[in-house]
Amino acid sequence: MRFNARKASLALPGVTGTARVGKPTSTVLPRLRPGDIAVIDHVDLDRDTATALVDAGVTVVVNAAPMISGRYANLGPEVLAEAGVLLVDQVGRDGVDRIDDDQRIRVHDGVIHAVLPDGHTRELASGRAVDLDQVHREMDQARSGLVVQLDTLAHTTSEFLRRENELLLNGRGLPELTTRIRGRSVVVVGAADHGDLRAIAPFVREQAPVMIAVGATADDLIGLSWAPDVVVATAGEPASVPSADALRVAADVVLVAPKGTRVDEQALIEATAGPPRLVDTSATAEDIALLLADRYGADLVVGVGLRTRLEEFLDGQQAGRASTFATRLKVGDRLVNAEAVRELYTGRPGVLQVFLVILAGLVALLAAIAVTPVGRDWAHGVVDYLQGLT
Repeated sequence: MRFNARKASLALPGVTGTARVGKPTSTVLPRLRPGDIAVIDHVDLDRDTATALVDAGVTVVVNAAPMISGRYANLGPEVLAEAGVLLVDQVGRDGVDRIDDDQRIRVHDGVIHAVLPDGHTRELASGRAVDLDQVHREMDQARSGLVVQLDTLAHTTSEFLRRENELLLNGRGLPELTTRIRGRSVVVVGAADHGDLRAIAPFVREQAPVMIAVGATADDLIGLSWAPDVVVATAGEPASVPSADALRVAADVVLVAPKGTRVDEQALIEATAGPPRLVDTSATAEDIALLLADRYGADLVVGVGLRTRLEEFLDGQQAGRASTFATRLKVGDRLVNAEAVRELYTGRPGVLQVFLVILAGLVALLAAIAVTPVGRDWAHGVVDYLQGLT
């Protein structure tokens, strides 16, 4: 994730850029370019979407809805504010409708202006400018909403279990894989956290685990010279399909496609890596990756970029919370995060280390023998033998 530097216009204060309007937010992400201003309608902006906005290089995010509604302490606004992105929310749907896609606009003190061809500006809409301190205050206030969110989670999880119990409990609907998993360790990469990936490099190098990449994270593995064995993409999300290089390397490509979803990505995958294995489920691609590891007998599952804290868990997309919660319960104690591996895994000793340990043991043994009567007799015999040679 890279940090953005906002450059103010020389003529007028504020930030000027090209507006990219998207409702829902997922439609605007593939079109963003560095320096753009994202105009969205996204209540309780989640962390994953915020990370994608930062990675795209946006300088401003204009939101029709509140960044933090108070239902729970969502993490998206904090990610954006810490990255130096200017935030304006509560512009309203009418305000967003007055902003045209690809229009040149300027944002200053919560007011959005259209930049006219002659250099003059015209006010389009206004909202509330939000800084990092304001985000932290609202997050603290919103934490009281966790009880309501947990109650909702319990209900949605019950519905998911009723609907997907065969998949979750018996693995029915999961595809057969050519990759052998049973008895091996598995690394599931849900997000491209390069720090965690580098931290488990000794584990990957020495244990040769099965690498399961969720979506475009397969390209990050290729960048580290690691081959993804299994790639799990999501139908209806073109950005979740990795590059052709990653698809060619993977032994198995799985496409999560709930019933009724268009599978435009299937043709792209077929052209590169052959027909993908389709999974009809409402579970997320990340959860299918974990269920594959569980179903086919992984000894250990290491999660990279998976949600671990309560706030991160509740910050996920509403539709995926139930499957994520149920999947974590199913995988159980076999699932550990990359940080735990980094702290606990010491790796195999090298040849030099083994040699030094053996040498130290021999020296200690000889020293112990040398102080005994037998040892002294041996020592005198060796000295006499050496003197006889001279």
